[in-house]
This record gives sequence, structure tokens and C-alpha cells, in this order.
Amino acid sequence: MSYKTRAVILMLISSLAFALSAAAVKLSGSLPVFEKVFFRNIISVIIAFSIVKKRKKSLFGKGTNQKFLILRSLLGIIGMVLYFYAINNLVLADSAMLHKLFPFFVTIFAAVFLKEKISKIQIPALIFVFLASLLIIKPRFDYSIFPALAGFGCALVSGMTYTLVRFLRNREHPSTIVFYFSFASLVILAPLVVINFRMPSIEQWLYLLLIGIFAAIGQFSLTYAYRYGKASEIAIYNYSNIIFAGIIGFIIWGEISDIWSILGGAIIILISMIVFVYNHKVKT
Repeated sequence: MSYKTRAVILMLISSLAFALSAAAVKLSGSLPVFEKVFFRNIISVIIAFSIVKKRKKSLFGKGTNQKFLILRSLLGIIGMVLYFYAINNLVLADSAMLHKLFPFFVTIFAAVFLKEKISKIQIPALIFVFLASLLIIKPRFDYSIFPALAGFGCALVSGMTYTLVRFLRNREHPSTIVFYFSFASLVILAPLVVINFRMPSIEQWLYLLLIGIFAAIGQFSLTYAYRYGKASEIAIYNYSNIIFAGIIGFIIWGEISDIWSILGGAIIILISMIVFVYNHKVKT
């Protein structure tokens, strides 16, 4: 099996695992969102801790990077809370579609803060993707818009988060960044969980466990996918998460996105493919 084939398979496994993790979030029912995020990150802390120790890296990073690590952690917590809220209250495929807007926000923030160059195709792409997101959000003046805005907000915050991760990539080891975020989320969320703690049922405990396990599988598969293949060749396969989420949502809950959401999602995927092909041709 070639390295590229391995990378594509691992990317598909990652997308499926993240879709299953999102389904477990929804299946865990009425538990508070903070509680779900807290238990999800317990598993991340354990795994990241073992990797940091195995590779003999720093748990909390360098002193000069603390403000960036703290900001990355705070944004990561906000993004995850917004994402879990969106999952709980939207069609699973719709929450996945909105979340996949984050690469376009990374483009904007990387250009502004990291001075990375925006290609001429990315500007119209950003405009079309934003308009496509409105088809999923369906702007209206009532409380029913909150879950869709949470999904959009998650993509926005994730764009900031991944920009910070990109900034830190040559300054801290990836396992250090993951451990720092996961540990910080437990410390910050613990008081909120205690104040509003709701004892999970046996079934909910199982789903809380699955949230963390599938998220860990997704993260590790994603990491190794980029190790075996070039980002320019395999990143597009990450959008298979939308398809997996749609299939899982239909099987478990009989969910079907409305025509406007499907159209918006199709435009987002199409624009992503166009940008992907264009960038690949430019690099080659």
C-alpha cells in the first residue's frame, strides 16, 4: 500500500471517527454541554500525557509561549462548547457543514496575524462560502437561530484556534499543545461542571466514554494521515465527515437536511474542491 493510499484511508477513518464522536454527543442526551466537554477531554489529557512523557517533552511549554498557549486553550474551550451545543440542537449533517467552514477562517486570520499570502482564488471563495453558510443558518429573528449561529461561531473560533496552532507549530511540540489545552479545559470547566452537575445514567456514561474514544481515534488518524501524505493531496478528504454525519444522522434519528442546507453544504464542498485543485496546480 502506497503512503498516499494509507493517508487517504486514515483521513477517511478520521472523518468517520469524528462523525461518530459527534453522534455520541447527541446520544448522550440532556446532560449539560460543559459536562460533555469535560469528560471528552479527560481521555485527551490521559493520551496526550502519555505521549508527552514518552517523547520527553514539556507538559506546559516554554514560558515565552504561555500567553499563546492560554489563548489557544480558551478559544479551544469556547469552540468546543459551541460545537457541542450546535450538535445537540441541529441536524448532525448541518452542524458538520458549519464546522467545515473553519479552514476559510484560518485563511483570513493567518493572512491578518501571520502575514500569510492569500491567493487570488481565495477571496471570491471566501465570499461564496459565507453566502453558502447563510443557506444553512437561514437568518431569522427568533431563538431558533441560536444553534446555527453556535455552529458558525464554532467555525470562526476554530479558525482563530488553528491559526494559533500554526503559529506555535515550530515553538512547541504538538503533544504539548494538545495536553495544555486538554488540561486547561478540565481546570476551567471543573467549577462549572460541579455547580451544574447532573449524574449520567449508565447509558450516558457509555456515550461520554465513546465521545472521547472516537475523538481520540479521529485525532490520531488525522495526525498520521498528514504524516503519510501531503496536506495539499489529502486535506480535501476531510470533507467526507459531512457525508458520514449525514448517513449516521439518517440511520439513528431519521434526519434529513432541508434543500437549502443541502445546497449550502454542496457549495461549501464544491468551493473547497476548486480551491484545493487550484492550489495543487499552482504548487506543481
